[in-house]
Amino acid sequence: MTQLETAMAILMKTFDTYASVDGKKDTLSKIECKTMLEKELPGLLKAAKNQAEVDKLLAGLDFNGDSEIDFAEFAVLVVSLTCACHDRSPKK
Repeated sequence: MTQLETAMAILMKTFDTYASVDGKKDTLSKIECKTMLEKELPGLLKAAKNQAEVDKLLAGLDFNGDSEIDFAEFAVLVVSLTCACHDRSPKK
C-alpha cells in the first residue's frame, strides 16, 4: 500500500477500534471519543486548559446533533487537526 492508503487504513482501524467498545460499531459515544483522544492524541488534551474545552470540542464534532460521532465527523476532526498542525494551511 502507498503511504496515503496506509494512513487511510490506520484512520479506519482507529475509529473501528474505539467505536466498537460499546457495541455500536458505526459511532463513537462521548466516552469512546474521549478515550480515543486520551490514547491517540494525548498532546491535544494536555494542551486544553480545562475539561470544558474538551467538552466543547466533542460537542462541536457532532454536526448532526445525535450525541455520537460518526466516521465522517471523526474524519473532520482528524483533517482539522492536521491542517492546524501543518504550516501550509490557509490563514484566514
